[in-house]
Amino acid sequence: MLTQLREIVEKVASAQNLIEALDLLVVSTCQAMKTDCCSVYIADDKRQKYTLMASQGLNKPRHQIGLRFDEGLVGLVGRRAEPINVADARTHPHFKHLPGTGEELFGSFFGTPIIHQRQVLGVLVIQQRQRREFDESEESFMVTLAAQLAVILAHAKAQGMWPDQHDGLHLVGSAASSGVAVAKAWWDDNQLQLEQVLPASCLDIEAEQERLSIAIELASAEFRRLRKRFDSDLHKETLAIFDLFSHLLNDPMLRKDLFAKVSVGDQAEWAIRQVVEAYSARFANMKDEYLKERARDLRELGQRLLFFLHYDDVTEQQWDEPIVLLTRELTAAMLATIPPGKLAAVVAQEGAANSHAAILSRALGIPALMGVDFIPEMVHNRQVIVDGYRGDLLVTPNPHVLAEYRRLLKEENELAKIVEGELDKASYTKDNQRIYIHLNAGLSADTCIAVNKGVDGVGLYRTEVPFLLQRSFPSEEEQTSQYRAILATYPDQSVVMRTLDIGGDKPLPYLSIEEDNPFLGWRGIRFTLDHPEIFLIQVRAMLKASMGLDNMDILLPMISGIAELDEAKGLIERAYCEVAAYAEEQGVELQRPRLGIMIEVPSILYQLPALKGRVDFISVGSNDLTQYLLAVDRNNARVANIYDSLHPAVLNALKHIIDTGNRLEIPVSVCGELAGDPVGALLLVGMGYRSLSMNTRNVAKIKYILRHITLAEMQQLAQFALTAALADDVRSKTTDFVEERGLGGFIRAGK
Repeated sequence: MLTQLREIVEKVASAQNLIEALDLLVVSTCQAMKTDCCSVYIADDKRQKYTLMASQGLNKPRHQIGLRFDEGLVGLVGRRAEPINVADARTHPHFKHLPGTGEELFGSFFGTPIIHQRQVLGVLVIQQRQRREFDESEESFMVTLAAQLAVILAHAKAQGMWPDQHDGLHLVGSAASSGVAVAKAWWDDNQLQLEQVLPASCLDIEAEQERLSIAIELASAEFRRLRKRFDSDLHKETLAIFDLFSHLLNDPMLRKDLFAKVSVGDQAEWAIRQVVEAYSARFANMKDEYLKERARDLRELGQRLLFFLHYDDVTEQQWDEPIVLLTRELTAAMLATIPPGKLAAVVAQEGAANSHAAILSRALGIPALMGVDFIPEMVHNRQVIVDGYRGDLLVTPNPHVLAEYRRLLKEENELAKIVEGELDKASYTKDNQRIYIHLNAGLSADTCIAVNKGVDGVGLYRTEVPFLLQRSFPSEEEQTSQYRAILATYPDQSVVMRTLDIGGDKPLPYLSIEEDNPFLGWRGIRFTLDHPEIFLIQVRAMLKASMGLDNMDILLPMISGIAELDEAKGLIERAYCEVAAYAEEQGVELQRPRLGIMIEVPSILYQLPALKGRVDFISVGSNDLTQYLLAVDRNNARVANIYDSLHPAVLNALKHIIDTGNRLEIPVSVCGELAGDPVGALLLVGMGYRSLSMNTRNVAKIKYILRHITLAEMQQLAQFALTAALADDVRSKTTDFVEERGLGGFIRAGK
């Protein structure tokens, strides 16, 4: 059976189009099942019917025939989303005869739904003249076949091959950078790709080495130029992308291997492909997600070297209007070389939301989608809509959809101008209740970033970012210098520095941690307590950086019990005594920092009273708290729809935390994504939270929304949310609430 299943699926997958695939499917299934008839019905959502697309055994009339979603046994299979096995179909109360098909010859009926991500794509049916129920092995075969076909049919639907997609394509990818764009799509496939380079020899080795040297120098010059171009606009961690490429180009091992290939007679292009693919494969095969991303960096580097082997200058393409760039895999160089103002959005067939190109897209404010399964010829030069909030790419949309998105885009631009104009004002509700807005910062929060003027400090400084960008653990001096820079940026405001939080989705490139379930493994405080030498170095660096500035708080991540907290406090006290003695030698008095913990592991919810006297504040990490409460890996696309910060369990946990914190007189803040979401911010303030920490791009709009709603209104909204049984009810109620107050433009559809 397994061999037959594999053969059918392989035949269907190799077909040139949907019709051919379905024809192969029904013929092969009849042969494998030794049955008289096999048919496949495809769901047409626009017309609300199942269309008979292919059949071996039924007569297929010239005109399209089918059954409404509420008709026949096929409709029943779709509605119930489960198989139906009937010995005599014509006696079943839901049976509906399809004239002209000859189905009156058949007695038995077995239909199973073809389901992909909870959506019924169609129904696969087998029938026999004999009146009997199909046995368990036959049922099992058909259900397994339908499950495997679902992926193939979903791909066909994504490619625009579905019966109801004549008016335009709706493709879905991963939203890597938020925003909306409406423009013509442009696909550039002129540049030679690594995989297109074939084995080739050179006649003049010395001349070929000269070609390679020139290409390397031109690529180096380009990365230096691109870094300089963005020097005053972007965060340092974003600029570090170009530094990384320069570093790779100057790596002696890489250069040695490239020139070694040419020295034995290989053409420069072939040398680049061999070396880059060998290096890239080593990284791509690693389980570590960070190291896997380095494989992409190497391939991007190889592409630029190929480019400069053929061109000695970068000529910028000219467009009259901004375009949506289509590409196989987005690179930082692509983004940087397109003239400012001419790039409306980017859509890539490959790539991830944590790639360097995605980071750069977010920094530049360019909507970006990754992993979109499109056929270039079907999208190039057509008008498209890119929805960077939901991950949608709409190709040749109908006039109504186009008008709606243009309205959204106009509204978004107008709102951005309004909220930015009031950025530097302190945050208050409409009835004058003070709400403190802090930044979640990464490697830096530079003084050149305008949003710094409008915040009350840094609510979460992720100290692991410098660790992620280096090849080894940074020294105490390096860390001290880095931390001092961030603290000096906010001389009169507090900066909450979280100790090293690696593991899970943040592995270090130089410390491989291989675990079956990293989110439940060796991460956060668990790692640093197992490595006190690393923890002590970091805490000493933090304390030294704070000398004379006295504006630093320390935050401990992933605390699951009081024992971990007490052990960490002991190490912090040891570091404090050492640095205090050092400070005294320098003639400076070291101020003891406030100490807080992250509330993100559900177990600590039941030990909150024990925190009294042990911590000075607590900060809720809503992202991980949601993940652990709902047992959902938020990076897993298969269960992404279950991850919901508005789940009643999450909301009630948040209410419990703030109520307990107030009773114990322990200050509480929220530093997860929920704080920067308009819906989340309203509910949190309504519950009692007065301190929210969020990413840079959310500060202005959250302050603006809070300024236009009273505390009493938010409390009433929160009261409803805490008694709701469904997250969708909370979302619907909150959306209506915001729209009634004329602020609907801040709320995006979807989760």
